[in-house]
Order: sequence, then structure tokens, then C-alpha cells
Amino acid sequence: MGWALRRFSLTKDVPLAISRGTTASVQRLELSLHCDGCIGRGETGGFETGHRGYSTDAVEEELQQLLPQLDGLDPMQIQMVPACFEGLSPPARCALDLALLDWRGRHLQQPIWRLYGLSGSTAVATSVTLGLGSVDQVVQRLNRWWQLLPATRIKLKLGSPDGLEHDRALVKAVAEAIERKRQLSDHSLELQVDANGGWSLDQAREMLHDLQRAGVVLLEQPLAPLSDDARDRAGFEALHPDCSMPLVADESCWDLADLLRLAPVVDGVNLKLLKTGGLSHAWLMAQVARELQIDLMVGCYSDSRLLNGAAAQLLPLVRWPDLDSHLNLIDDPFIGLPLNDDRLSAPPGAGLGIDLQGDIADVER
Repeated sequence: MGWALRRFSLTKDVPLAISRGTTASVQRLELSLHCDGCIGRGETGGFETGHRGYSTDAVEEELQQLLPQLDGLDPMQIQMVPACFEGLSPPARCALDLALLDWRGRHLQQPIWRLYGLSGSTAVATSVTLGLGSVDQVVQRLNRWWQLLPATRIKLKLGSPDGLEHDRALVKAVAEAIERKRQLSDHSLELQVDANGGWSLDQAREMLHDLQRAGVVLLEQPLAPLSDDARDRAGFEALHPDCSMPLVADESCWDLADLLRLAPVVDGVNLKLLKTGGLSHAWLMAQVARELQIDLMVGCYSDSRLLNGAAAQLLPLVRWPDLDSHLNLIDDPFIGLPLNDDRLSAPPGAGLGIDLQGDIADVER
């Protein structure tokens, strides 16, 4: 058995601006497990949520220190694996978790979704993202999406540094563009809003009328995430009674403890594998959310098809897929995530069902 760690770059076709800044490219890490003729792969990298963050360099150092301890690990002995995760950051755990799951699925010649007892036939429309910018820039970005795919679910980033008036102008312009598109097509279109923690409680309350008038169907993370769990929950609790649309927590929800803390005061949570520490914990959270009647979004950062393909294993349990980052990359090294119009399906292949592009795979061999 052998482990390898390599760094690769991902470059966006269109840079993405949110309330915390703009991203044009990222450095990512691929952790691969080689054993018995099978290769399992996991993706990770640095990210930040405003109140917590990890650099790719720090995650790489964690994994480099971990690799010598993995040499004697039997990847089929699942009960022995948790000890390997102790003390790791969520993004480091994510890489290890995905590599082990991918290897096991390939070794057993089964997709992970089937090992979880889920259906592989579910196809759900993913949202596509409009980053912050001028009104003209954002509408142009929307039209660019529509040139590529039906894009029936639009997620508009708000929380602009230019203030609420600019946010209002963006909502109005995008809602009008969607209405024009709706009249010219047979598709049902919806508008979601994600402020990425860019509003205060008073600002969020002030924006609710504008969002309702524009027909917004979902409000994601309007308030800044707080390290103090009680204060963080209190913000959602104060806003929830006034919010007529589903209120979804993203940056505030990392793990099962956060899900349980926020469940009484939100309508949904956004599971991102870099936050949850991989697919295994996200799967646990998804099962608990179903019991609590909490709806799920499965989201992404600047992720390739490898990480988005891992998240897509949970699509049968997800109301709001948000896995569009790979659609905005010019150098994604991975293939294998089915897309029909704007509807994503879990990859049919064994393991995570995601492979390297042929030219890179040939170099590896």
C-alpha cells in the first residue's frame, strides 16, 4: 500500500466575488491511496468562512506528517480508521476520508451511493452562482450561464461592500432578467440569495421585503458566523420568525453538533465536505437532518469534479444542490460527473466515480 500527495491548480473562467473577497484561482491537494491495483483519491485545500479558516500550506503540512502513519493501515478495516483522524483539521480529514471511500468503492466495484443504499437515478438541477459586481456585470454573467445550460436555479451573491442599495439593485435586475427568461422558455426558474454573512441582523430584516417582492425562494447565511455558538444561534433565532422563505445556514454549520444547535432556528443547512471533514460525516449529518425534517443544500467552494463528485453521492437526499464550481473551471483535471442540461446525477462509476483526465492518467501510469 502506498500514499501520495500532489498539489494542483484550479483556475476560474469567471472570477467569483462574494462579501469576503474575490477568488480567481486556488491551489488544491490530491491525496491518493494505492493498494491492490486500485487507486482512491481525495481532494482538499484551504478555505475560510469569516470566523474560521485553513491555508492549503497548513493542510498540506498536516497530511505530509500523517502519511508515514498510514503505511500499515488496512483500508478495509473501517473500525481502525477513526484513530487516523484524531487531531486533523476538517479539510485534512476530508482528503483522507474521500481517498479511503473511493478506494473501498473501487475495490468492491460499487459506487459509494449504492453502498449507502441510495439511488443513482436521481437527477437534480444545481444552482449556478452570480458573484458580486456591477448590475451590468452580474446580468452579463447570468446571460453567460444561460448560453451554457438552462440554469433554472440562480444563486445571487449579496452582502456587497457597496451597501444595501447595491444589493437591492442586483436583486431587482436579476429578478427582472429571470422573469423575461421565464416568459420566453418552458423552464421553471427560481432565484436564491446568499449573503455569505455580509449583513447585520437589522440589514437582513430590512432586505426581507425586497427579497420577497423579487420572488426569492431561499435565503442563505445572511448573518456573519460567530465563534460563540450561542450568539451565532441567537441571530438565526431572531431572524427566522420574520423570514417567509427557507432560511439556510452555511458558514455557521460545520458538523453534527452545529446541525443540532441550529435545527430549531433554520429550515436547512449547507453541507460542504471541506467543512464536514469529508463525505462520511456529511452522510451522518444528512441522515440526522432527515430525521429532524431539516432540508439540505450540498455546496462547494472552488472545487473540482473530484470533490463535487463526492458531494453528489448524497444527491437523493438533497433539496438544493449547489455544485457548480467545476462548471466554471478552465483546467479541471478530473472527469466523470454527469450533467444533463443543468441536472446533476451521482457518478455511476465505482467509488466516487471520478477519474483523472486521460493525459494526466497516462503520465501517472
